Amino acid sequence: MPADIFIERIFKNDKRAVSRAISIVESGNSNSTELLKELHKNIGHAYRIGITGPPGAGKSTLTNQLTKYYRKHDKKVGIIAVDPTSPFTGGALLGDRVRMSDVGSDAGVFIRSMATRGSLGGLSKKTIDAADILDAAGYDIILFETVGVGQSELDVARAADTTIVVLVPESGDSIQAMKAGLMEIADFFVLNKSDRPGSESAIVALRTILMLRDHTEKSWMPNIIKAVASENIGMNEIADEIERHQSYLINNGLLKEKREANYKVRIKEIVEFLLKNELWKSERAESLEASLAKVVEGETSPYQIAELLFNNFKSSIKH
Repeated sequence: MPADIFIERIFKNDKRAVSRAISIVESGNSNSTELLKELHKNIGHAYRIGITGPPGAGKSTLTNQLTKYYRKHDKKVGIIAVDPTSPFTGGALLGDRVRMSDVGSDAGVFIRSMATRGSLGGLSKKTIDAADILDAAGYDIILFETVGVGQSELDVARAADTTIVVLVPESGDSIQAMKAGLMEIADFFVLNKSDRPGSESAIVALRTILMLRDHTEKSWMPNIIKAVASENIGMNEIADEIERHQSYLINNGLLKEKREANYKVRIKEIVEFLLKNELWKSERAESLEASLAKVVEGETSPYQIAELLFNNFKSSIKH
């Protein structure tokens, strides 16, 4: 298929074209860079929401219910479930679409599971590229539902405009012990399964931590929303809080600022990736292998070898 027709099909939200585009990006196909360049002119309209938290908090159920809410309000929703055993695919291997959730058959919903690919933040580096494709395809809301791996789940905050941290009453005893990371990325908290015992003590623990945050009268202070996602309780309040945070960001010029900061980090990562690939071209990789015995024998140090390789790399660029 000619590239211009393929791009046009993505812009028209042809699901097969969108799915194929994500596959191209995810596989690292040589065409992926050109594809993303062409799509970029049409992105920036979708609002991106990250849903994260510890395992068993009900993130997937909340994502499902929130999707239904937005569909009732005629918003097209793209979901990126960053977990190879996502409930959206019935807990089966990545790509198994036999048992899709009830929102999967909705024409206004696109669901994609993506592996974390070893990313410490729990978010595949290709996930943001996939979100750009959904953005270009005209989805109004993009939901990142991430694998629950605790405090290392921080790069969801860079991918999303609003980040929701989902906890349960049982988290109450451990909230005080949680590292700052997961607590600080939350634009607000959802205490899911709040009909269980211990919900009030969990809220008190959360509020205590939030009160200790540095803030001014203009600072955004995260709220705590009680919900029972399995019974669709609290979804209106969650959606209202997302909208309130979005308005706060826009009215204070922070949405543009946040996206600029995210692009800066992303561009640096792309440059580092390109440099790394160029640096380890075969001759330098061979030179490293040949030097290892000397390092082990103490004839030279890792720093000397690294400097030599780097200087050779600089010389190759000049020529």
